[in-house]
Amino acid sequence: MRAASANLFALLLLCALASVFYVWSALEDRLERHKRRFSVPGAGSFHQGLPADLSAKTFRVLLAVPAGQKPHLGGRLEARNRTDQTVSAGSRDYHVNGDNKRSAPREGPVKLGSPVEDGIFWSEWLEDLLPVGFTEEYARAWRERARTHRVVKLEPGCGRISNQLATFADGTKACVRYGINADQVQGETLTYYLASLLGITNLPPLILSQLSGDSEQWAAVRTRIDGLQWSDRAVVSLTEWISNLTGVVTPAPLRQESSGLHPALQELWNKTTAELLELVQWSDLIILDYLTANFDRLVSNLFSLQWDSRVMERDTNNLLKTPRGDLVFIDNEAGLVHGFRVLNMWEKYHSTVLNSVCLFRKRTTQRVAELHRRRDSRNRLLELYRDSEPLSSELGFLSDEHAGVLQERIDRLYKHILHCKGKYGQL
Repeated sequence: MRAASANLFALLLLCALASVFYVWSALEDRLERHKRRFSVPGAGSFHQGLPADLSAKTFRVLLAVPAGQKPHLGGRLEARNRTDQTVSAGSRDYHVNGDNKRSAPREGPVKLGSPVEDGIFWSEWLEDLLPVGFTEEYARAWRERARTHRVVKLEPGCGRISNQLATFADGTKACVRYGINADQVQGETLTYYLASLLGITNLPPLILSQLSGDSEQWAAVRTRIDGLQWSDRAVVSLTEWISNLTGVVTPAPLRQESSGLHPALQELWNKTTAELLELVQWSDLIILDYLTANFDRLVSNLFSLQWDSRVMERDTNNLLKTPRGDLVFIDNEAGLVHGFRVLNMWEKYHSTVLNSVCLFRKRTTQRVAELHRRRDSRNRLLELYRDSEPLSSELGFLSDEHAGVLQERIDRLYKHILHCKGKYGQL
């Protein structure tokens, strides 16, 4: 009887092991087919397999890796699409290109001529309709007010728990970023000023502030600051809180099943004016995220495709939209400092996203060409940062190594633009 029981148990164990092997083999086969399915011209496979050193770290954890500490990754990957971004904030005046620049209809197929000119550039009529976002004049005025206004309330409402939604004495609001480490505040701030150098005005205005005990600006919320365990004299960033925003889904030309966003794309002619204006802004976003190596937006969605085939159908991380369809680039903390520190983990995905785009704003490419030609991106960014931000010396700037990485990425982007011009310049 015992022998029969032992044999039965062994048989059941073998069946269980066979079932596990069958399921695992099927999953591996499905994943392999999933990898082979995505392709983009000039970029090879849209999903080219995983770097060996990626692991069970969410994007949040990756952001928290201390400076100078090389990530050691291993185990099952468990990242997911982030949904904690703020979908409301408080700008009363989101500026557009003049009083009557937006008079042309934004719905229905294109009727104002070709959306493309000179091979790889968005047409001038689209540029004329494009909102200028937060103008430099508006941003300067907001910064001046925000530096003098007292904070009367701090509450959750700006993503992660370490950030807070601040209410000023005049009722306006700002998102306060208290970084897990200085990289995050520095990345957010320097990305804002790099965008200014490039003429990209989709980022809300930003200032730095210091949490000193004798600061009149923070006196009314000192008890709350103590409860949050924020360090005295820490430097935080404040960005304007923009109201009535909604999420943004990655447009079809930038998804894995598309051939990419390029001048030969026939579906451009069937797009509404509003859809084209959104694509124009996406082309700027991809340039900015490539230069800053920001992995916490479209790149993280691309990375997530390996276990979530529908991630591109959901809202994109850290990207919101006004009721008029104007894109707002928020939460840029992963750019530059931290993005450069973990660049080896993400570079293949950055390159894939960049290679999927061959349509650009002419003004943006002119700024890139100038930074490439003069090779002074470090000095120009530092000068703008110091001139605009009184606390720049407290927060610090890019290391020489990271400044060199930025210039290299500018040079690589410039070569990519030339490649696109050579490929599509005769169209």
